[in-house]
Amino acid sequence: MEEELRCPVCKRLFQNPVLLPCGHALCLNCALCLQQPAAGGGQVDGEHGAANGGGGAGSSGGGGDYQEVDKVSILSETDSGVVCTSRPNSYVGTPSALFPPLASSVLSLACPQPGCRKPVYFDENGADNLPRYRAMQNMVDKYNEAKKLGLKCQLCAEEPAHDASVLCEQCEVLYCDTCRDNCHPARGPLAKHNLVPPVNLRAKPKKPDDTLCHDHPDEPLTMYCMVCKSPVCKLCLQDSRHASHDLQALTAICKAQKTELSQNLQQLSEKARSTTEFIQRLKAMTDKLNENCSEFEEVVSSQCDALIQAIEQRRQQLIEYIRQDKDMKVRVLKDQVSMCTCKLQHTTGLIQFCIEALKETDSAAFLQIGSMLINRVANVDITWHKDVTATPRVSCQCDLTLDEKSVARAIDQLNFIQMKPSEDGKERLPAAPTAPSIIAEECSAENNSVTVAWQPPPTSYVEGYVLELDDGSGGEFREVYCGKETICTVDGLHFNSMYNARVKAFNSTGEGEYSELIGLQTAEVAWFTFDPCLGGPDLCFSEDNVSVTCEGYEHRVALGSVGFSRGIHYWEFSIDRFDADTDPSFGVARLEVSKDQMLGKDDKGWSMFIDKQRSWFMHDSVHDQRTEGGIHQGSTIGVLLDLERHQLSFYVNEEPQGPIAFHDLYGVFYPAVSVNRGVSVTLHTALDVPSDSDDT
Repeated sequence: MEEELRCPVCKRLFQNPVLLPCGHALCLNCALCLQQPAAGGGQVDGEHGAANGGGGAGSSGGGGDYQEVDKVSILSETDSGVVCTSRPNSYVGTPSALFPPLASSVLSLACPQPGCRKPVYFDENGADNLPRYRAMQNMVDKYNEAKKLGLKCQLCAEEPAHDASVLCEQCEVLYCDTCRDNCHPARGPLAKHNLVPPVNLRAKPKKPDDTLCHDHPDEPLTMYCMVCKSPVCKLCLQDSRHASHDLQALTAICKAQKTELSQNLQQLSEKARSTTEFIQRLKAMTDKLNENCSEFEEVVSSQCDALIQAIEQRRQQLIEYIRQDKDMKVRVLKDQVSMCTCKLQHTTGLIQFCIEALKETDSAAFLQIGSMLINRVANVDITWHKDVTATPRVSCQCDLTLDEKSVARAIDQLNFIQMKPSEDGKERLPAAPTAPSIIAEECSAENNSVTVAWQPPPTSYVEGYVLELDDGSGGEFREVYCGKETICTVDGLHFNSMYNARVKAFNSTGEGEYSELIGLQTAEVAWFTFDPCLGGPDLCFSEDNVSVTCEGYEHRVALGSVGFSRGIHYWEFSIDRFDADTDPSFGVARLEVSKDQMLGKDDKGWSMFIDKQRSWFMHDSVHDQRTEGGIHQGSTIGVLLDLERHQLSFYVNEEPQGPIAFHDLYGVFYPAVSVNRGVSVTLHTALDVPSDSDDT
């Protein structure tokens, strides 16, 4: 408890401690050093009396009473630091927050404890008015006796202070020889002071007035005022100040507070005991941690050594393979050299033989072999490139390269896996993974699809990922992918929509946290082609899937590659070939529309079929709204699908063809056209909506 026995200012054991109203303690000498002149006066009204700044109050008839103020009442154990001209009944709380200093305040002192700094005001006696902290002094004395510490001088400016040689009973200050000569000379008013050995400070008998009333020196303290928080004598009970206060027997209230303190100490001691045990466990865990980490270091080192050994073995295998490849090429080259050498020897022999034959002077003898030699030389010359090539059969380079990127990536990804805290008797499991990281530069949005890529969380064991998207309008998220891949493309989304995406990882232990959101904007207008996989039989598509024709006489339906469920979309068909006796049909359809009949014949298609003179709207084999005006080769058919108003309309050569064709269209619709022999159309997409569509 030595820390509790040290002054917060001088950091030494308390010497003559005094008690501040806030409950903190100081050495008397430190308090005297810290006190300062008080700030300007103020005013206190009501039953606490009044003090006015300036000279007006001092010149009144009450000036004589002001001079006779009981100065002891300015600050005592019964007060809370509030200075006034008469003793108050009681004060609660911090006075500086409630009352300003009075004109009678001469000195002030702020508590030096950090976080407190509560001020207290004094008369000209200053900090000498503070009550002595007798309990603290007794504990310091006992501590000094137990530690056998010598008393130190209270006035030494040096560190550490010199041992005290004398104690002034009147000043109650300990002096060393030097400070005694400088600060307490044996002359003048100080000559009558009684200097005694410092050992008498602890053995000094208790002053008689310690247990006697301050206001009535002959009366012992027998009662305790619960309001004023001070002991009083029987004569004080007759004072009007304590008339309405709660009074208790001094010994009884002391016993009660000791009992309460003992109970609180028992609870605090239990917490201290638990904390001590906890500290011991932490220390034991530190030792165990050091042991486990040392073992784990050996395991990791052994695993890395095994990997290095595996790489070394693989290195030997690769080098052996290089040597085998070299030996094979050397054998091939030797075989080619041997074959070429043999061929060259035979040819050289033939050349020499022919040269000698050319030297023959006997014409009959030469003609006997001339034709044969001519044929042999010609045959050798013709077959020369077959038997002897100018190109080596193998390269002199090592036609191999080492693909180490995958291994390098694996080494880069070699990391620890965070495990759950171990429990006795249970198998250790990986901890739930942390949040993955979205790779923004690899995410994209194209047409009505988005691609999201993410990076696995470090130091986490992952069994799979869950990708979630909202509805494109800031609504709730829904799961769109669950698997082990770290990149995913989601098709079939709405156009001109901002989708927020997030991803989380999971393993057998549980799911991790979500990644940060990433927003992906789909295209404002749709561009698409025909989808050959969705079209009917007998259809022929161009390589870029934007043109379609039919080989048969029956109508066949071709569908676009995207479906629409929201927004306004416009596309056109240009007529590349058109026979007079055919009537193609244009419009939209469900994915499950019948593809072997004219568009609009079933309840899954909405269309306009048109010939060279007029057109009709048709759905579920019902056609109506005949409109004059047909098509020919080079004409364009426009289709406007307005899913904000849920209606469908058509254009011919950029002019509206009749009224709005269909209403109340809800769901997913695919661009569609039905053609037969004699018709060829080309699809044009990503077009702006016609300017007159609102009027139509």
